[in-house]
Amino acid sequence: MYDIIVVGGGPAGMTAALYARRNGKTVLVIEKNGFGGQITHSPKVENYPGYVNVSGNELAEHLLDQILSQGAEIELGNVISIENLCDRKSVKTEDGNIFEARAVILATGVKHRLLGLEGEQDLIGEGISFCAVCDGDFYAGKTVCVAGGGNSALQEAILLSDICNEVIILQDLPVLTGEKSLQAVLEKRKNVVIRTGIRITGLQSEQGILRGVVVRTDETGKQEFISCDGLFEAIGLIPENELFSNLAELDIAGYFLADESCMTRTHGIYVAGDCRSKKVRQITTAASDGAIAALTACREIEYSE
Repeated sequence: MYDIIVVGGGPAGMTAALYARRNGKTVLVIEKNGFGGQITHSPKVENYPGYVNVSGNELAEHLLDQILSQGAEIELGNVISIENLCDRKSVKTEDGNIFEARAVILATGVKHRLLGLEGEQDLIGEGISFCAVCDGDFYAGKTVCVAGGGNSALQEAILLSDICNEVIILQDLPVLTGEKSLQAVLEKRKNVVIRTGIRITGLQSEQGILRGVVVRTDETGKQEFISCDGLFEAIGLIPENELFSNLAELDIAGYFLADESCMTRTHGIYVAGDCRSKKVRQITTAASDGAIAALTACREIEYSE
C-alpha cells in the first residue's frame, strides 16, 4: 500500500508527487495518456519561473525525471473507480489493476473543447493554440483568428490585440455572448475584426503548419478562406470529473469544489490543478495546487499515525 496515489501526471500531479516524496511518503502517479498534460502542446513556455523559454515537452520531461529521481513510482493506466475504505482508498484502473493508498490526490486536469475538424489534432502547437498568455508572443505582428465569443474568447482576443497585427474573432452564434464590457474594449481596437454567425468548417495547412481557416456564413451559406498565422480556440474546457463525483463535490460546470487547502468532502481525497474550480488556470497555479494538496495530505497522514 502507498501513502499517496496521484491520479494525473500533469504539472499539478507531478508537483504533488515531488512534495510528497520530499516529505518521505511513498507515491504512485497514474497517468492515462502522457506525462505533462496540456503543457506538452506548447512549443515554447516562457512564463514558468526559472526558464527563459522551454518547450512544453522538455518541461514535462524535466518534471518526470525529477519525481523519478526522488523515488516516485509511475503507472500508465486509466483510473475507472476509487473506493473509499475509510482507512485506505482502493484505486482501480481500466486494465484491472488495483492499487491502495492512505490518500489520493486527483489531478485529472481538463481537456480543451475542440472544433472537431479534420487535421485539428495534428495542428495543435503548429498554429492552433488555446492560451494567449502562453503562446501569444509567437504571433507578434501577425494575424490570428479566435474561435468563440464568450468571456474566455474575448479575453484572449484582448490580450492578442496588444501583440498581433490583426485579430479576427469568429463566433458561430448571431451575437457575442461575453460580457458587454469586454465587447466594448474590443470594439475600440482598430486591429480587431468581429464576425458573428460564421462557422469554421475547415483548416488549411502547409508542411504541417496552419495557414488559414475555411469558414461558412450561416445566413448565406457562403464559404471563404481566411488566411491567418494562428488560431486560438476558446470554445470551452471539459473537466473529466464526473467519475469521482461520489467522493468530491462538483460545481455546475463539473469542476471539483475545494478551497485553497485542496481538501474535498471525503477524508483522504484531495484535488489539484485545472480540474479544481478556480479563476486562474496556468501551469504555475497547477504546480501550486499540487504542492498544497501534497502537503495537506502528508500532514493528515502524519496526524492519523
